[in-house]
Amino acid sequence: MKDIAISRRYAKALLLIGKEDGNAEVYREELSSLAGFLASETELSTIIANPVYALEGRRGVLKVVVGKMNFSPVITSFALLLFDKGRFSHLASIDETYQWLVDELNGIAHAYVVSAVELSEDAVAKIKASLSALTGKNVLLNLEKDPGLIGGIVTKIGDLVLDGSVRTQLQNMKESFKRGESV
Repeated sequence: MKDIAISRRYAKALLLIGKEDGNAEVYREELSSLAGFLASETELSTIIANPVYALEGRRGVLKVVVGKMNFSPVITSFALLLFDKGRFSHLASIDETYQWLVDELNGIAHAYVVSAVELSEDAVAKIKASLSALTGKNVLLNLEKDPGLIGGIVTKIGDLVLDGSVRTQLQNMKESFKRGESV
């Protein structure tokens, strides 16, 4: 839980700067680029994070890496701030949170749809249209299959969960029978 709070705090701070100077999308690309690069270069990430090496040496390595990538002064300062505050290990999570916040700023919502079977393109389009009407935002769908649902779909968008799965309906019926209610 603490990791989420840290990631959200730093991502929100960067978003405020991006909204103020109109460069939220630029920062999105640069932050994503830095996080992706360091995720792919595990040895470099390990060196930057390893306290066995001198603090100034590790900071210098990070400064050179960020400098070579020609980032804006804001992202350069942001990366060094994360390092100085001991939060650099949260970079991937901060990046993920920032991506979501910028999407939110742009009127885009993310929805997760889990279905028992693969959905047709027509069904996906109808679900997307319904969720867009419900939220008033453009919706990006993340589709998953879970045969354990038996049938139907479960949709999660933000804090809202719409569970239309057969498994849940059967479970609810079972609970009703246990309580002696008629279905």
